[in-house]
Amino acid sequence: MTSKRLELQSCTIRFGGLTAVANFSMVVGPRELVGLIGPNGAGKTTVFNMITGVYQPTEGQVVFNGERLNGLKPFVITAKGIARTFQNIRLFPSLTVFDNVRAAFNVHLAHGPRHAWWRGGKFRAEEAQIETKALDLLKIFNLDRHRDVMCKSLPYGDQRRLEIVRALATTPKLLLLDEPAAGMTPTEKKSLMRLIEFIQEHFDISVLLVEHDMRVVMGICRRIYVLDYGIKIAEGAPEAIRRDPKVIEAYLGEEPES
Repeated sequence: MTSKRLELQSCTIRFGGLTAVANFSMVVGPRELVGLIGPNGAGKTTVFNMITGVYQPTEGQVVFNGERLNGLKPFVITAKGIARTFQNIRLFPSLTVFDNVRAAFNVHLAHGPRHAWWRGGKFRAEEAQIETKALDLLKIFNLDRHRDVMCKSLPYGDQRRLEIVRALATTPKLLLLDEPAAGMTPTEKKSLMRLIEFIQEHFDISVLLVEHDMRVVMGICRRIYVLDYGIKIAEGAPEAIRRDPKVIEAYLGEEPES
């Protein structure tokens, strides 16, 4: 088993004459909680899109559990064990909380359309297993009481949690969280920090976090990468990043409060 859950090897992405990310390398180990920060437009979400197959690197390689991901479709990468959330919540608003989670299990279905059409014993058994697993996940995150509620009716914080639950339903080994604290109150952010740490421990997974709130990033991440205009300007432990002159100049502006 490789000691590197995810490795980006000198990855560059160009869109025409624009270089969005340049020669970016990064490693996320098993069960690591790593942050990726930088100003707006620095290329953070582009990195997420590259990891998940939305964009293909112009140069370099994306390697997950020792396997090269370049050229693979997003749904294939999801099945291999990488899940993500988005800056803007992307739930299915016309579905219930339960159905949003159940839909995510489709990536690992053992039986195809023929079994669904005939609704035989194998199909019913698999559906029963999915229902049990989906309800178990909802219970862990205290969302089971909203099982039959349309997800668009949930409070904002619960919608954020539901999106994370849906990602976990794909049984990932690496979870990418794209600004999960956006729009949250200070109290909700504290709860989110505890939730992310719980997820890492309980589900035995690696987490890569993009987040603008430095209290969240510095509070839970063990290592941090910093992007500016698509270029990595620093990497290291939170305390080193907090005091790095290049990071302060490009992004922090001043040392964040403890």
